Amino acid sequence: MKTSTTTPRSSGTAVVIGAGVAGLATSALLARDGWQVTVLEKNTDVGGRAGSLEISGFPGFRWDTGPSWYLMPEAFDHFFALFGARTSDYLDLVELTPGYRVFSGTHDAVDVPTGREEAIALFESIEPGAGAKLGNYLDSAADAYDIAIDRFLYNNFSTLGPLLHRDVLTRAGRLFSLLTRSLQKYVNSQFSSPVLRQILTYPAVFLSSRPTTTPSMYHLMSHTDLVQGVKYPIGGFTAVVDALHQLALENGVEFQLDSEVISINTASSRGNTSTTGVSFLHNREVQNLDADLVVSAGDLHHTENNLLPRELRTYPERYWSNRNPGIGAVLILLGVKGELPQLDHHNLFFSEDWTDDFAVVFDGPQLTRPHNASNSIYVSKPSTSEDGVAPAGYENLFVLIPTKASSGIGHGDAYIQSASASVETIASHAINQIATQAGIPDLTDRIVVKRTIGPADFEHRYHSWVGSALGPAHTLRQSAFLRGRNSSRKVENLFYAGATTVPGVGIPMCLISAENIIKRLHADTSAGPLPEPLPAKTTSSQKTSYDH
Repeated sequence: MKTSTTTPRSSGTAVVIGAGVAGLATSALLARDGWQVTVLEKNTDVGGRAGSLEISGFPGFRWDTGPSWYLMPEAFDHFFALFGARTSDYLDLVELTPGYRVFSGTHDAVDVPTGREEAIALFESIEPGAGAKLGNYLDSAADAYDIAIDRFLYNNFSTLGPLLHRDVLTRAGRLFSLLTRSLQKYVNSQFSSPVLRQILTYPAVFLSSRPTTTPSMYHLMSHTDLVQGVKYPIGGFTAVVDALHQLALENGVEFQLDSEVISINTASSRGNTSTTGVSFLHNREVQNLDADLVVSAGDLHHTENNLLPRELRTYPERYWSNRNPGIGAVLILLGVKGELPQLDHHNLFFSEDWTDDFAVVFDGPQLTRPHNASNSIYVSKPSTSEDGVAPAGYENLFVLIPTKASSGIGHGDAYIQSASASVETIASHAINQIATQAGIPDLTDRIVVKRTIGPADFEHRYHSWVGSALGPAHTLRQSAFLRGRNSSRKVENLFYAGATTVPGVGIPMCLISAENIIKRLHADTSAGPLPEPLPAKTTSSQKTSYDH
């Protein structure tokens, strides 16, 4: 079979599979670029994993069911600027001070501030000499962050040119060291305090990974939280989803919900195979939608192995047999009576020695542990920052417990009537842990509403590979160009966007993945973000003016 290399046309009809963040962003950019776009979403609402939940009988409570950390603000600013807009036109952001609170073992809670000098002072107060070391660490993190933005993230790796740029070549030795040395070894070589080590290595979890296998290149994440700071969009990430949805609608995108794509259709001519559209299930009837271009913003494993015939798969099952799916998760959505001053907006609960926590997530159940989940967990209390997520006199809590990526752990009860025994056990243990570590002995008695989401829900709702919560882990062999590519090698005009493909997991990465589709469509091999704004096309026949 001939490998697909032909550049797609720059306008026509397009189908985007999935209305998660990547699907919304991709559809909006395609429409602005002159495509006639239809988004097909299997669920009855938009947002995907960045969902929202309200429960009948408990008015005033609303939970985000996915992302909750607003990091890399310039990625959002740039995305909106592509449409000639500002982030403030769509989102009301507040700065969180402190950025987050850390509970480690039985030690007192540590409030982690926003700002370079404030972070240096905190580190120095905990470990003499650590302040100056953190200054150097953050300088390195800022440099790594800048080179990632300029050379790696907005890059389809279609040519070697961007990687041979002087900014990369002059840092070649250091980049090699950062890529081949683990984040844990890099941090541990400079800091001795367990809690400081945890503050600097916990971002590995944001990358669906563990500190021992995450390249130290990702110490750049400390630049985003300690220097750039942590913000919160009023309305939560539901407000972000609403903004992206509005952008798409403003640019003429059509949405069809409750419409699950069941196959990507193709036709072959003269040795080339190209997509011709999709078939989908709506109202229990199979329907077809023709298109010149298909972008799957759904799970890449599902796309390749369930929507394409075996002979047209770029990433067949054998590709996934030795890939790391990242973390699974059990989510707990709680409504609690009374105030919880012991908790801040973002809270990280760590075991003093979290080795076993990562082992249970990535290596499987441990015989000495009564539950199949981590004891290092995340708790968000958005009611700290806005009134609209809980009734007066109540708090809203979102709890994320990392687990092995295994749908066998079961469902929660947020979308079906009852949760699996494993999910219930994990949730109960986590609530007791929060009560103990944060000093809230009556927490369980004050819970007025509780719902859970398990790995099987991720698999069922989003076709998530083995129930993964975030996407494949950012190990060395699953980062940058080693993570894969965002276009099919065997089907022309078939592309991929979202957390399961390049550049990776997280809302900013999903926005970047959408932009990279536009760059690939225009054979744009530059390494950085597109010029702002993206010229708007009013008809599908207009030509773009930014190709370079």
